[in-house]
Amino acid sequence: MKKEYGVGIVGCGDISEAYFRLIPLYRNLKVVACTDINMATAKSRAEKFGVDALEIEALLASPAVDVVLNLTIPSAHYPVSKQALEAGKHVYSEKPFVLTVKQGEDLRSIANARNLRIGSAPDTYLGGSHQLARSLIDAGKIGEITSGTAHVLGPGMEMWHPNPDFFFQPGGGPILDLGPYYVTNLVNLIGPVKRVVALGNKARDERVIGSGQRRGEKVPVSVMTNVNAILEFVTGAQVALMASWDVWASRHENMELYGTKGSIFLPDSNYFGGPIELAGEDRSPRVEEWDHPLTATNYEFSWGTLANYRGAGLADMMDGIDTGRDHRCSLDRALHTIDILTSILLAAEEGRAIDISTTCTRPPAFGVEEARSLMR
Repeated sequence: MKKEYGVGIVGCGDISEAYFRLIPLYRNLKVVACTDINMATAKSRAEKFGVDALEIEALLASPAVDVVLNLTIPSAHYPVSKQALEAGKHVYSEKPFVLTVKQGEDLRSIANARNLRIGSAPDTYLGGSHQLARSLIDAGKIGEITSGTAHVLGPGMEMWHPNPDFFFQPGGGPILDLGPYYVTNLVNLIGPVKRVVALGNKARDERVIGSGQRRGEKVPVSVMTNVNAILEFVTGAQVALMASWDVWASRHENMELYGTKGSIFLPDSNYFGGPIELAGEDRSPRVEEWDHPLTATNYEFSWGTLANYRGAGLADMMDGIDTGRDHRCSLDRALHTIDILTSILLAAEEGRAIDISTTCTRPPAFGVEEARSLMR
């Protein structure tokens, strides 16, 4: 039996609920402590889930904490991860794990000097549906991928989030908030990106909060909320990505990839499950299925029950420490995603193509047996 690692959660906002509930699914993880800039929030989470609420200095000094799960707002990801690494803790961050390539390289230097691991969400691409798509692509079912589309469209995060300010500040916007799910999955399915071009704008200078105690309050918008980009991959494939919070309704599929022998249709990369359809030269899409443990619906959202296995990337990282292998949600892949996303924003601002300075390998496939080996 391999080691069970103690997880210290930094940041107890909305997203932490899912991690508290889902981390117990993994045989090598146990949440032992949490903290937040608002300690009342941390204490509430700690009481609900039976862990210790500690000030951040105490959490980082605790011998029970092996890895820090950084769930702070995007602008705090870099300084909090740096503080954790300097305290000798492994780090796994919510996306985007940094806001610049330079920040990522700085964290790499600190981690390497201390023999520590860094990982980052999203890990949704490890879900059974996206891994089924990966297996079909790897088996040559659609031939060589030449093009595709990806759409992440909606009216805006202020519709449901009680404190949405950070979504509309630098580090937010649909490209840096939701883009990581789609770009990470595209790298999983196709490989690294070579170059990007983009255009962007915003529909409004203010947003009105639609829920919670601040309902009706206005928040300023300082980022592009509508971005259209084309990603050119090293393989030569070209994929059009549209990410927008200015869309009330759409009929676009979340992701479609087109190959020399057929097409594949994927569900929302923000989630672990959903239908996969494959069309060959007969041009008739058919549903593909397999028995992957990260496919079953298991989590109740306000809009329905879906597959949710957040923490899979963290469990895989810690298993990588035990086995001496690379982990799938690695710094290299996360940093390549950040490079792509920030280059998209720069391309939209400057009206020119941007070459991507980083690269990475495709992550190893996360098949049925690999997934089962991490579950309790």
